[in-house]
Amino acid sequence: MRVLLVEDDVPLADAVTRALRRERFAVDVAHDGDAALAKIDVVDYEIVVLDRGLPGLHGDAVCERIVGDRRPTRVLMLTASNNVSERVEGLMLGADDYLPKPFDMRELVARLRALGRRSQRAVPPVLRWRDIVLDASRRTALRGDRDLRLTNREFALLETLMLADGAVLSAEQLMESVWDDRLDPFSNAVRVTVLTLRRKLGDPPAIMTVPSAGYHLK
Repeated sequence: MRVLLVEDDVPLADAVTRALRRERFAVDVAHDGDAALAKIDVVDYEIVVLDRGLPGLHGDAVCERIVGDRRPTRVLMLTASNNVSERVEGLMLGADDYLPKPFDMRELVARLRALGRRSQRAVPPVLRWRDIVLDASRRTALRGDRDLRLTNREFALLETLMLADGAVLSAEQLMESVWDDRLDPFSNAVRVTVLTLRRKLGDPPAIMTVPSAGYHLK
């Protein structure tokens, strides 16, 4: 899931980013409203985690822009205030959820996953493709009775391919879904990760390459 975190408190942003990446989210970061809009204009984020009290361009203005553009992006607002009226104001602006600071990281992760489910077609907790079984809640991936022991990136890549239901996904689509803006667009990370995932999946081959088009599950 591709997430944009908009937070001007740099240490907090760094801590949240590390935690979300451990949970297999692809996270980009902006520290002010203008930088956030610049990223939103070029990347289709599934969720924007938005600090309401941003310096310069206020978080309310960023939220209004997202809603006004009729983007499918969900917005989770963060605020240092636990005042009910402020939460109501944020939701009236079009935010999908609201979380006061300080917050428990487990709650943030749970809320993001809930928003992700609302922004996509319903996804079962356990995905199956032939003899491959992926359980996102337990973070396990099996082929037959064999534990694949995937890295977070391999897990996210396999999950994305399974959700595609056999459709071909380009390297650019996989990069957009699984990685974040730390990845050099000219990197061969997608190809390398596909190769290591293929080796772990073993025979018969499960991931097929379509020359000049991308990859799909067979």
